[in-house]
Amino acid sequence: MSSLAPYACRPDQSRGRLYPEPAQDVRGPRDIFQRDRDRIIHSIAFRRLRHKTQVFIAPDGDHYRVRLTHSLEVAQIGRTIARALGLNEDLTEALCLAHDIGHPPFGHAGEDALEEALKPYGGFDHNAQTLRTLTQLESPYPSWPGLNLSWELLEGLAKHNGPVTAPTWALAEVNAAFDLDLPSWPSLEAQVAAISDDIAYDNHDIDDGLRAGLLTLEQLLELPFLAERWDGITAKYPGARRETLIRELVRAQIGVMVNDVIDTTRMRLNDLAIPTADDIRQAGLQIGGFSDELAARERELKAFMYANLYHHPAQQEAADTAQAIIADLFRAYASDPLLLPADWQSGAPAVEPQRSRHIADFLAGMTDRYAQNCHREIFGPGA
Repeated sequence: MSSLAPYACRPDQSRGRLYPEPAQDVRGPRDIFQRDRDRIIHSIAFRRLRHKTQVFIAPDGDHYRVRLTHSLEVAQIGRTIARALGLNEDLTEALCLAHDIGHPPFGHAGEDALEEALKPYGGFDHNAQTLRTLTQLESPYPSWPGLNLSWELLEGLAKHNGPVTAPTWALAEVNAAFDLDLPSWPSLEAQVAAISDDIAYDNHDIDDGLRAGLLTLEQLLELPFLAERWDGITAKYPGARRETLIRELVRAQIGVMVNDVIDTTRMRLNDLAIPTADDIRQAGLQIGGFSDELAARERELKAFMYANLYHHPAQQEAADTAQAIIADLFRAYASDPLLLPADWQSGAPAVEPQRSRHIADFLAGMTDRYAQNCHREIFGPGA
């Protein structure tokens, strides 16, 4: 703990948990953020990420990323940046591992379907669903609901995209029980986790897109940012296989982005003379992130990926099918709750909006293949 920077989150200064835990109940020599991380890793919701879409819906290939592998890669990048900046690595890792737990099956296609189904009842947001899952739905302990995670972890997840001025119903419920100071910026650990998420999917989705044949190297090299890196790699390794060079390109891109975040964040910390973690929250701006130049290049890369991979015709066809599966299941469960598993039937509310939100909780927790299996059971294999 002595190696932590003054602006890092310190476990001995944590704002604690919603439900106090007696000291005699603490197992092993772990601080509050280490226990947070371990509770996430051991949760059922985290394990389900291995069968949830990252880019490709219910991928057949073993080499494509899923939400679980993506989260692990984000955690690796996050710890690297946190260590360089003197931040709390355990809190950073926990935030990285937990950030996608609220994603429904089929990625953004599933989220769109749930947003449409819940439109009369406040809508659906995967980030708020992460908080709802960790504070209510995942309840393995006899003494309290949820995982009873630290204020700092919940705050960082709630503000994954920065300050929140208009929380959705799910996030508002969590915040009413445990005030997360939503209008302020989150800790620097949370800011690092968020930018690590961007770095991971920007570059690993390139790798998966090329592997799937939906992207070509020639398309990618139309971006000067990538072409510059490719020219340096091919000059350095003239005899290497093209496939090896592509993987080196992805690694090099990650390295450039990570180093830029570290250098830029250090510069901002020095310029602002930030003394404590609470001063990070009150700074009024994002401190952990890209330089202006790299941020502009990263926006170009994202625009390219949306145009050429995420909205590729093959991807859109699969997304349409996925949305139909979730929409069908929602309607089926809403019209006949007896179709729900027994443990979900018993807790089904009789009134709205709680009833529809309960069904959405069940659907959001599904993996891709479980949703497909449920759809086949209700509507038949040819549906």
